[in-house]
Amino acid sequence: MTRARITGTGSAVPDRVLSNYDLEKLVDTTDEWITTRTGIKERRIAAEGEYTSTFATQAAQRALEMAGVSPDELDLIILATITTDFPFPATACIVQSNLGALKAAAFDVSAACSGFVYGLSLADNAIRSGSARKVLVIGAEVLSRIIDWTDRNTCLLFGDGAGAVVLEADGGERGILSTHLHSDGSYWELLYQPGCGNRNPSVQKTLDERKIFLMMQGNEVFKLAVRAMEDAALEALEKNGFTPADIDIFIPHQANRRIIDAIGKRLGLDGDRVYVNLDRFGNTSAASIPLALDEANRAGRIKENDIVLFDAFGGGLTWGSALLRW
Repeated sequence: MTRARITGTGSAVPDRVLSNYDLEKLVDTTDEWITTRTGIKERRIAAEGEYTSTFATQAAQRALEMAGVSPDELDLIILATITTDFPFPATACIVQSNLGALKAAAFDVSAACSGFVYGLSLADNAIRSGSARKVLVIGAEVLSRIIDWTDRNTCLLFGDGAGAVVLEADGGERGILSTHLHSDGSYWELLYQPGCGNRNPSVQKTLDERKIFLMMQGNEVFKLAVRAMEDAALEALEKNGFTPADIDIFIPHQANRRIIDAIGKRLGLDGDRVYVNLDRFGNTSAASIPLALDEANRAGRIKENDIVLFDAFGGGLTWGSALLRW
């Protein structure tokens, strides 16, 4: 059986650090309040002249370098993001140009915080079917551009950055074992950006009514996220004949420390098997899993043949999981 195996990982974040103490000067909050409720201590914020494509390209270059794959060997580039450089063309096409990967097809995936898992599933299917042998999957966001910095319910949570993986066809036992995708559009209004689409096309009205900014009903999202992520994790394990005891490292979407802890507890995972970098980067949406993966990989936290579980939940609502043998 041909499997899609991750042969390289990469990540990139802005230089600017925005701490909780910095946020105390912008909105009515404290470092203690933010840390207690979210687990976040700081996040990275893009500078003027830095875009989603900037960090996506940097992360991709690092992943390609680790894999020993040149850009012209790529068959496909999939970029998961909700903060595209432009409404069109796809930001993946800009990254393709930046890399010089002119033989690769390129497109974006919009599944919010689940975007990387969705992109990974598409890449896995392309490799299993034989239509591609080398695929670049990126999760990248510049969320700071769609955040209302006067709204403490959202501005505390999000940050900017990117992560990427190179997937190659492999005939062995290592690689992606299965992916599982879900959505429920009846909850779309719990987490969305009202403006910048054709429902609210007027630029001036969108700005005046502050519809350019992300809107979220946090408490409702929290409750749905824990159950959905637990179900997706168990689905992946059951599909492959595993139990939570078989997981060597669990890399969940980095949304909120209380969500991560709740899922870890439900799965019976001790802290050493759950990778968390939320405290330093906040919620980077589609970038959070590949960013955490690259950190864990480069730190030597993942060993050959380890069982690795990805688990995500985001606007849409969308959720999903992926199980790998490293």
